[in-house]
Amino acid sequence: MAPTALVVVSHHRADSLTVHIGDVVAARLKEAGYGIDLLDLRAEGFDPRMTEADQPDWNDRDKAYSPEVRAHMERVLAADVIVPVFPVYWNGAPALLKGWIDRVWNYGFAYGRSRPRLAGKRMLWLGLAGTSEGDDYTAWMNETLDRVLREGISIYNGITESAVRVLYDAEAEQQHVDAHGDFVKGEVLTGAAREAHYAAMDRLAAGHVAGFLGLD
Repeated sequence: MAPTALVVVSHHRADSLTVHIGDVVAARLKEAGYGIDLLDLRAEGFDPRMTEADQPDWNDRDKAYSPEVRAHMERVLAADVIVPVFPVYWNGAPALLKGWIDRVWNYGFAYGRSRPRLAGKRMLWLGLAGTSEGDDYTAWMNETLDRVLREGISIYNGITESAVRVLYDAEAEQQHVDAHGDFVKGEVLTGAAREAHYAAMDRLAAGHVAGFLGLD
């Protein structure tokens, strides 16, 4: 039986680069023989806001959460590999993805048991950032993403094989914060240069997936 990959796409626009990269990731995984469950949180109308029905009950780890959340839990359980694809906002995941974690990766399901239900799965967090890889600020951003996402979520929930990768220059223009703390932007790429930039980003996204999973 083929392994399953859950690709979780989190962006508020259907025409976003994030959604496109999610398709690139899904295609690379399908090429490698994975069954694909493509979860576009916006397209499926997922509400990231916590509800009373999905609030953890610390006295009952077997609480029955809402039908919507239970359905998402089943999709997580069915996956061998989980790949969230998202824009980096304020050094972290956007509200849509964070709310999915808040509501679905809940007490008694993802954590709170001596034998984690998610143990043995693999998870690759793939973020898209406007900043340039060489910006002095980028190293701090990457450290924050790794600490919060890989350690604070994946490992905390029993997924020990996890990594965070970032695609830089997502807006096809150099961006950095200068010595005075001012935000500086370079010229926007256009024409063939822009097309080449985004083609390289597609290859890099596919390469991150292949490298993490050890694909040929």
